[in-house]
Amino acid sequence: MASSCASKRPARAIAPRIGARQTGIASWYGDPYHGRATASGEIYDMNRDDTAAHRRYAFGTWVRVDNLDNGKRTQVRINDRGPFVRGRIVDLSRGAAREIGMLGAGTAKVRLTVIAPRPSASGTSAGCVVQVASFRDAARAHALVERLARQGQRAEARSAGEWWRVVLPAGTAVEARRLLEGTGAAFPGAAISCAGPAASR
Repeated sequence: MASSCASKRPARAIAPRIGARQTGIASWYGDPYHGRATASGEIYDMNRDDTAAHRRYAFGTWVRVDNLDNGKRTQVRINDRGPFVRGRIVDLSRGAAREIGMLGAGTAKVRLTVIAPRPSASGTSAGCVVQVASFRDAARAHALVERLARQGQRAEARSAGEWWRVVLPAGTAVEARRLLEGTGAAFPGAAISCAGPAASR
């Protein structure tokens, strides 16, 4: 294993455009970070195959990872900061590292490509969300997501045409109503939006 996440202060986050690429060395991390809070506030599960750490990409950014050594690829969502080792560009979860066949070696030469958020199996984002803000500037949307993460609130920035919506995933309509009530005066214009089966629950 080549664990390289650490508590160093990261550079300012950026909201990369879809299609942006980076080439460099990937590593992966597991223990002792498993079960601890990531920089985004999520609890790190090293066995998930869809999360990773990046020094600058905004939390919630989806990235395709191509292992240039063996041709395997996977998709991950940035939810942590790292790696803090010179020459490395991404720290994958253990599960994601397994997907592209780099567990044994610990590192691999990869190409990162920023992609649109992964859709659900039905092709839509199923379930309910509470929209708390919208921006034309992607950087402002991602900045709010990171601010909410520091407060312990899971949020996502989703592209909607020329606008970026900042939403709090809720699952069912009942959960969304509870979440809406909890937003208080911070987001007076917050509203519930539902799609898919969860909308009727």
